[in-house]
Amino acid sequence: MALPKLKYETSIVTFIQFIAMSFLYFLINIGSIITSCRSQSYNCVSNSISSITLSIVIVIAFGCLWLLGYYVQNRRNQRLAILLIVIEAGILIVELFDAHNFPNILSLITSLIDVLLASLVIVLAFRLVRAKGGRIVNRNRRPKKSD
Repeated sequence: MALPKLKYETSIVTFIQFIAMSFLYFLINIGSIITSCRSQSYNCVSNSISSITLSIVIVIAFGCLWLLGYYVQNRRNQRLAILLIVIEAGILIVELFDAHNFPNILSLITSLIDVLLASLVIVLAFRLVRAKGGRIVNRNRRPKKSD
């Protein structure tokens, strides 16, 4: 079974980004809680509360990004696509900085996956902007002439 070509499926990629980043950041925050509770028991409760709050904020943020990707795909609106590009570019910059200064291997893997997904969303949204709300078609494709 061949994978379908992604032309403007921003909702699919942002959904994958939502699931992957929510799960990976949850694992990172659980690791942070375990590490702080083992080494500094007095700091365990405050770190647990901040880690859980951060996990909730990340899930909400990537959920909103997924909804934006869905609206960009269904409405094919140039302004929403540009907004998606700007937000994903911000995520890309933050994740590149995080990948450069990673505290552990899981954080590095998470950052690199998010860089890949954000780049893919930017390319797909840019194709929608370039199509000006219309269909995305391959240009200069002529049928082969059989002799």
